[in-house]
Amino acid sequence: MEFAELIKTPRVDGVVLHRPFMPTVEGTLCLTGHHLILSSRQDNTEELWLLHSNIDSIEKRFVGSLGSIIVKCKDLRVIQLDITGMEECLNIASSIEALSTLDSVSLMYPFFYRPMFEVIEDGWNSFLPQNAFKDLESMTDEWRLSEVNKDFSVCPSYPPLVAVPKDVDDETLRKVATFRHGGRFPVLSYYHKKNGMVMMRAGQPLTGTNGRRCKEDEKLINATLRPGKRGYIIDTRIINVAQQAKARGGGFELEANYPQWRRIHKTIERYNVLQESLIKLVEACSDQSHSMDRWLSKLEASSWQAHVKEILTTACLAAQCIDREGASVLVHGTEGTDSTLQVTSLAQIILDPGCRTIKGFQSLVEREWLQAGHPFQQRCAQSAFSNNKPRQEAPVFLLFLDCVWQILRQFPCSFEFNECFLVLLFEHAYASQFGTFLGNSAAERLCLPEKTVSLWSWVNRPQELERLTNPLYEPNSLVIWPSVAPQSLLLWEGVFLRWNRSSKCLDEAYEEMVHIIEYNKELQTKVNSLRRQLAQLETEDPLLHTP
Repeated sequence: MEFAELIKTPRVDGVVLHRPFMPTVEGTLCLTGHHLILSSRQDNTEELWLLHSNIDSIEKRFVGSLGSIIVKCKDLRVIQLDITGMEECLNIASSIEALSTLDSVSLMYPFFYRPMFEVIEDGWNSFLPQNAFKDLESMTDEWRLSEVNKDFSVCPSYPPLVAVPKDVDDETLRKVATFRHGGRFPVLSYYHKKNGMVMMRAGQPLTGTNGRRCKEDEKLINATLRPGKRGYIIDTRIINVAQQAKARGGGFELEANYPQWRRIHKTIERYNVLQESLIKLVEACSDQSHSMDRWLSKLEASSWQAHVKEILTTACLAAQCIDREGASVLVHGTEGTDSTLQVTSLAQIILDPGCRTIKGFQSLVEREWLQAGHPFQQRCAQSAFSNNKPRQEAPVFLLFLDCVWQILRQFPCSFEFNECFLVLLFEHAYASQFGTFLGNSAAERLCLPEKTVSLWSWVNRPQELERLTNPLYEPNSLVIWPSVAPQSLLLWEGVFLRWNRSSKCLDEAYEEMVHIIEYNKELQTKVNSLRRQLAQLETEDPLLHTP
């Protein structure tokens, strides 16, 4: 198929662009196979380049011969294009709808994008499982890398290499895979260097209504326990939902078969509920006419903050079991590709200072989301504005980023990256020129390193790292425990309200903050110098004394 077949009118002059809190721009609108471009001859006016894949929905309005197209994007921005002439307007709208709903992955922009920057570090090779395993080998010899899934036949959503207990052979893993949803047998997610406890993740056990049992599964899980120790199974579903899963062949671990493990049920909602929550939240944030009572009522009705609280609470529970109880943990929900990954990755943010660095966080996203089989292509196909009925779309990854932002806000000096990094990941998960978030699993991304550029190749350039670095960062080797009290959790304005306020004001506020931080650093340096001089004087003359 040729893109030209879908573009009825490739260019229109005299188009007026409207954006909140920004001056209107008149210019020429051009449609290409992947971009909507509006350029103006006005001085100091930047061009608009919008990926078609970033468009969630469009609306058409007409007043006489003047047509308007309201473009609603997956990154939550809303723009309006005024086009004179009904035919031109209809043609542009029809072309945008066709180009923004292409189903074929091979027609997406990452396969056509050629970087204009020098690739210093190939992001596709930055976070390979075998490299991460070398770090684990330096701490313990109780685990091994298994190639049981090298052809993706045991578990389609797992990577070719997975870390499993050293005493469990591949044949046992194959048997366990038949007992776990989607073949997702328990694998290592995190090793806690402080006490040797581990966190594993999996899919739900297929116990069914008959209470099916798998001795190999019990052996695999028990192989992670130290002598005399107990473990915790954190099921992200409430007990009623887990009980209902039995009727569909799923279920949960029975205490009689796993006597060394205590099962705890939490209440993280499934993806369909989360999508409805996002739609309600964005609707509340988009309406500027609300009274205070109405705004607070709609915010509460969206339940978004409740989801954030429950996810963070569950992650804190997992971290507490590992660090304070000295117990290993197994996390699963139903499939093991959504709430499970939210919990395991957030628990690592809490426990491991390495995950709070820029490179460490990239590694976490790569390991616990991309390689672990989160279906990005399905979950991020639509955002909050789509008119299509949600199928498998859900803001699972966005909720994770929101939770990270909450922790970052509470511990502003413990993270090497800033809020811009989290917003960038949100944007690229939904629409990107890079191939990192394409596909639903490692199996579907096999060809991408040869045909697309990795997001990490761009992020890890010195000039980009400088923009994404937190100026307040001071390495903190301690475990950090975020507050999950309702008053501690705020709406993430940087995502949900950023298009509803002046970007110039935000830029000025950020620059002022940076200046204050730099001034404080200089002041602190001078104070430390004076302290050293005074200490030297005290050493030389014992009669000198400072209170």
